Amino acid sequence: MAEASLKLQISTLPNDPGVYQYYDKNEKLLYVGKAKNLRKRVASYFTKKHDNARTRLLVRKIEKIKHIVVATETDALLLENNLIKKYQPRYNVMLKDDKSYPWLCIKNERFPRVFPTRRVIRDGSEYYGPYTSMKTVHTLLELIRGLYPLRTCNYDLAEEKIRNGKYKVCLEYHLGNCAGPCEGKHSEADYLENIDAIRNIIKGNFKDSLSRFKQQMKQHAEALRFEDAQRVKDKIDVLENYQVKSTVVNPKINNVDVFTVTSDESYGYVNFLQISFGSIIRSHTLELKKKLDESDRELLELAVIELRQRFNSQSKEIYVPFRIKTEEGIKIHIPKAGDKKKILDLSLRNAKYYRMERFKQAKIVDPDRHENRIMAQMKKDLRLSEEPRHIECFDNSNIQGTNPVAACVVFKNGKPSKKDYRKFKIKTVEGPDDYASMEEVVYRRYKRLLEEEQPLPQLIIIDGGKGQLGSALKSLERLELRGKIAIIGIAKRLEELFYPGDPIPLYLDKKSETLKIIQQLRNEAHRFGITFHRDKRSKEALQTSLETIPGIGEKTVVRLLQHFKSLKRIQKASFDEVETVVGASKAKKIIAHLQ
Repeated sequence: MAEASLKLQISTLPNDPGVYQYYDKNEKLLYVGKAKNLRKRVASYFTKKHDNARTRLLVRKIEKIKHIVVATETDALLLENNLIKKYQPRYNVMLKDDKSYPWLCIKNERFPRVFPTRRVIRDGSEYYGPYTSMKTVHTLLELIRGLYPLRTCNYDLAEEKIRNGKYKVCLEYHLGNCAGPCEGKHSEADYLENIDAIRNIIKGNFKDSLSRFKQQMKQHAEALRFEDAQRVKDKIDVLENYQVKSTVVNPKINNVDVFTVTSDESYGYVNFLQISFGSIIRSHTLELKKKLDESDRELLELAVIELRQRFNSQSKEIYVPFRIKTEEGIKIHIPKAGDKKKILDLSLRNAKYYRMERFKQAKIVDPDRHENRIMAQMKKDLRLSEEPRHIECFDNSNIQGTNPVAACVVFKNGKPSKKDYRKFKIKTVEGPDDYASMEEVVYRRYKRLLEEEQPLPQLIIIDGGKGQLGSALKSLERLELRGKIAIIGIAKRLEELFYPGDPIPLYLDKKSETLKIIQQLRNEAHRFGITFHRDKRSKEALQTSLETIPGIGEKTVVRLLQHFKSLKRIQKASFDEVETVVGASKAKKIIAHLQ
């Protein structure tokens, strides 16, 4: 019945751009989407096979479809964004961070005050921002107050009240922070000229203020007022220093918004830089929680609308890494080289830094989320059918063919599980044959797990190239496990990952977390194998040295080593200490031989 009802609802949808809304049986809004063609887009949910489990679950829950027709696809994009923000549907991208941001206010009054606020009041005052942190606002305000004298009192400085001497100058005047407009010591024309300069500084344009101060400095110097000239020079230095810190590229790049995106399996991170006269006047990274495996393009389209609305951007040009749909009248530029590309790369670096910071925080605060994200990322990067929650890595160790051994290390949920590590003495292979040794230890490891009905790993990593991988595969075939466990080989030289039957290796990004975990596994297997190999050689050397003593057998040597732990300690031991372990007769022979 529900299926027939949905078919009927879809059949009546128009072939126009608009926004569709999915509801469940309880009339709860599940999802909001935009479409160029409403009927085709909605129908695709019910005719396509969806890879994403959440999308399949969403489709099963849909009982009712509503729609809103709009004039253009851009209007649909804007409306979708507003509805998502308003209703927060369960299956839509979740915009994290809805806090109240600070603004800089130039108050609508005679002799305007300039101050920070989180409340925007529609009283004709000018508001600049919002800024991403109050620290940024205070830094800017400190700069402005250091350059221009401003009043901080909230007196009503009406002309009549000043003329009648209603107010007296305060401490700020005596400190030189205010020029005393309350007593008519600072003319309104000069004060408003300062406010104009402040507007330009807030917008990132320092040119007018710098030229004004340089002119003042020149005038003071010509009039031999050198102390005044020095004070103005100090202001020029402060302004130029501030400008240098914020200038990144060509000052001709003006009034531009820059957006980049990076993402993982669960979250997207969109960085926004606002550029004015070559200076970054705002930087903010928005975190978006994916719900239906949204692409980077979908995340960026949503974030551009959201960030421009949130920060009240009036820029008519944006830089993005690829073509997206956005508001009408916005010029989209995709930089390929030069200063514009540098600023795009800087934005992407900010997004990646933010992502790494979130990972570090999540690792401490929410380890389960961190583990889930790592496992999902490894599944995607290594093209696996399931998450590699249990990984085993094998490494052979032999030096000039002596004492061949192998090691198997185990990682669970991306972390070492040392209690599950295993070491192997090579039993069936003569001489230094890495391929045959690998075949032996892989066979022994999984034959035992099968016999003991222990859980098998989701991924096997072989430290070596195609040869060692081929040898391990032979063992899996003998045990009828080929195809049931994913297996790859990693070659040391170029960090190449080899897959069975694929002659072309996979190369992961050198900075990827997946490669880092694989390298950690390989290094741990190598360390564990080398340690075992060294211990075995040392033990054999000890046994050889002690067993050459006439009348001393293998059991006596083992007892000595178990008690003293090393040949060095046996050599340092007194006759009485050795006697307590092996008796007087053998103790005399051992002490005599060692001395």
